[in-house]
Amino acid sequence: MITPPSALDHLRSIYLAGVGGKRPHVPFDTAALEREARQRLSPEACAYIAGGAGAGRTVAANTDDFDRWRIRPRMLNDVSRVDLSTRLFGTDLPAPLLLAPLGVMELAHPESDLAVGRAAASHGVPLIFSNQASRPMEEVAAAMGDAPRWFQLYWSREEDLVKSLVKRAEACGCSAIVLTLDTKMLGWRTRDLDLAYLPFLRGKGIAQYTSDPVFRRLLDEMGDDPDTPKPRVNLNSIATLWQMLRAYPGRPLDNLRSGRARKAVKLFTEIYTNPTLNWEHVERLRGYTRLPIILKGVLHPAEAARAVDAGVDGLIVSNHGGRQVDGAISSIAALPAIAEVVGGRIPLILDSGVRSGADMVKALALGASAVAIGRPYAYGLAIAGEDGVREVIRGLLSDFELNLRLSGGVSPADIDRDWLVPAP
Repeated sequence: MITPPSALDHLRSIYLAGVGGKRPHVPFDTAALEREARQRLSPEACAYIAGGAGAGRTVAANTDDFDRWRIRPRMLNDVSRVDLSTRLFGTDLPAPLLLAPLGVMELAHPESDLAVGRAAASHGVPLIFSNQASRPMEEVAAAMGDAPRWFQLYWSREEDLVKSLVKRAEACGCSAIVLTLDTKMLGWRTRDLDLAYLPFLRGKGIAQYTSDPVFRRLLDEMGDDPDTPKPRVNLNSIATLWQMLRAYPGRPLDNLRSGRARKAVKLFTEIYTNPTLNWEHVERLRGYTRLPIILKGVLHPAEAARAVDAGVDGLIVSNHGGRQVDGAISSIAALPAIAEVVGGRIPLILDSGVRSGADMVKALALGASAVAIGRPYAYGLAIAGEDGVREVIRGLLSDFELNLRLSGGVSPADIDRDWLVPAP
C-alpha cells in the first residue's frame, strides 16, 4: 500500500517553490480549477462534463448541502502522527478516497482513462473503471500495474454482454463490481441538448463495447437497415463520420469500407441501457461473479435496507453528479438516513459533490466509509493530463489530512457524528 506524502511536506514544497516565483500549474481552489479547465475544453466537452440535468439544481445542491453542517474541532489532542489508511472489501487503501467512474474522458485529454489510471495508481487510490470509457479496461489495468481498481457496470439489454463485461473485469484484476442503478435512460441534460451533442453518436466513450467479443459478435450478426435515416451530407456530418471511423479499432479507411464503425454506434444506442433493471438483476449478478457487488445510485433508506437484506456488499450514495434527476436530494443530505438503516453492516461510499478535505470529514462523520470524486479530476485531466489528475488527488489528500489533524483526529476512524453540528 502506498503511503500518501505528508500534507506538511506538500505545503512546504509549494511555498518554497513560490520563493523562486513558481506557482502550482493546477489550481487548488475548486472554482479556479473549474474555470481554468473550461478554458481548455471545447464547448461540447465542457457541457458534457460540467453539466447536469434540467436547471442544474441537483448539481448545485450536491455542493451547497455540505454547508448544512459545521465541523466542531477539539484542540487538546496529540496530532503529531497521522495515518489516513482505511480498509474496504478486504483491501488496505492509503486513504478513504476513490476516483468515481467518468465516461468519455477523451473529451478532456487524448490519453483519457490511461492518464487517469496512471495517476490513481501513483497514489494507490482505487479507480472505478467507467462502463463508458474511452480505452478498454484491459489497457488501463495494464497501465495501473497492481494498483486497486473496480468496474462500473451498466446493465445492457444484451445479457451475454453483461456477463462478458463482468468476466473481463475479473480477468483484468478488478476487485469489485459497481452496478449503476440511476441510468436506465439518459436524463434531460439541457446543456448537451442545446448543443445537440451526444459523444456516443460519434463513437466516443464506447471502447468497452467495441473491444468486447460479445459486442463484436453482435456486430457480425447485424444486417444493413435500409430504413435507418441518413444524415444530411455537410461538413458537420462528415466530421462526425471521421470521428466515428477513428474511434473504432482499426484503420479508418477499413472501418469506412466495412461499415462497422457506424454499425457499432447504432448497436450501442440500441442496447446501452435497460429500463427493466430491478432487484432480480441484482440477484442474477451474484450468479455472474464472486467479486463484491456495490450498488451505485442509492438515495432512499428503504432501498438501502433492502440491499443489505439482499446480501449486497456495499453502497455508493450518489445521484450521478446531478446528471439524471433535476431537483433530487443531494447525496450528502441522503447519507445520514441511509447510514442509520445500514447501521455499519456494509460500507457506504459518498459520491457527488465532494470538493474538499472538509467535505471528506463531513461525509465520514455522517456515516460514509469513504468518498469518491469525479469532476475535479476531470478538470485536472483537462488542464495537465496525468499530472493534473495526480495534483488534484494529492491536493485533496493534503486538505483532508490537515482538516483531520486540526480538528483533533489522527485517523479516519476517529471521525464520528459528534464532529459535526448543524449549521445555524
